[in-house]
Amino acid sequence: MSREICKGILFGIPVGDALGVPVEFLERNILAQNPVSDMIGFGTHNQPTGTWSDDSSLTFCLAESLCEGYDLNDQARRFINWYEHAYWTPKGTVFDVGIATSGAIWKLKNGVLPTQAGGSDERSNGNGSLMRIMPLLFYIKDKKIEERFQKVKEVSSLTHAHIRSIVACFIYLEFALELLVEKDKLEALYNSRERVRNYLEENSILSDEEIFRFNRTISKPDSFYDIKPIFEYKEEELSASGYVLHTLESALWCFLNTDSYRDAVLKAVNLGSDTDTTGAVTGGLAGLYYGYNAIPDKWIDVLARKEDIEDLAIRLEGKYFPGE
Repeated sequence: MSREICKGILFGIPVGDALGVPVEFLERNILAQNPVSDMIGFGTHNQPTGTWSDDSSLTFCLAESLCEGYDLNDQARRFINWYEHAYWTPKGTVFDVGIATSGAIWKLKNGVLPTQAGGSDERSNGNGSLMRIMPLLFYIKDKKIEERFQKVKEVSSLTHAHIRSIVACFIYLEFALELLVEKDKLEALYNSRERVRNYLEENSILSDEEIFRFNRTISKPDSFYDIKPIFEYKEEELSASGYVLHTLESALWCFLNTDSYRDAVLKAVNLGSDTDTTGAVTGGLAGLYYGYNAIPDKWIDVLARKEDIEDLAIRLEGKYFPGE
């Protein structure tokens, strides 16, 4: 396979994640004085160099489940196993987990259906489903848009069931779907933006108030409302908090305003705040687009469980890209 698609994504995510772990919660102005330029260790979570967080752990849980097919109950069991028994952790401990995610996993453990476990109130719109959703791309890539949206909704809802989180995941994967067929970045953006907007409008997925929140990512350019494509915003207009829309916007902005995997993830991490997740979500896109070989060797060399990640990528490619 020319780009080793699964390998590019499954390494792209944890490398971006691991770059951000040591500086998570640091503000942008602090990082501007001493920007991240290489893989480092310790810092915020006191973890060794190359350690990734829950972002990658739950990504790998989903990816491994998809190796066997699509089964929400199996995905739920793997999430529980991670939370309680450190399954798919880098060093055998869970050192970082979001409140919404931990609450949803508690519900899953206590028998709540996977599609009903995630929070559905407006406050439940952290980036906990966006950060782990990318492997679903492999399963939905050949399906019609109606089924793609339904599967995104189901998988997001394991931890985040509010429509805002679901649509953010949908936008991310529809953009990734365009990149998967090797489209130019901007062509991919415009194609996916129009397709998502039309689908949401035709099926009345979002209220007028809710769709306004997605102006930066799917709305048509409009000078009256100062709506412009996400890549045209200035850095100071972006937030890199743990709010799902902030993470989506920042990841798209970083990816579209750089020309290499390295530059994309470093730009993401140096936005500050939720550095590991912005790095991971950006890294998923950059790993898909530029491929595994574009990720610096020295970052992969220090990455925790790199052999296990490679094995998982091989299994995924065998399942979803047979014969390529």
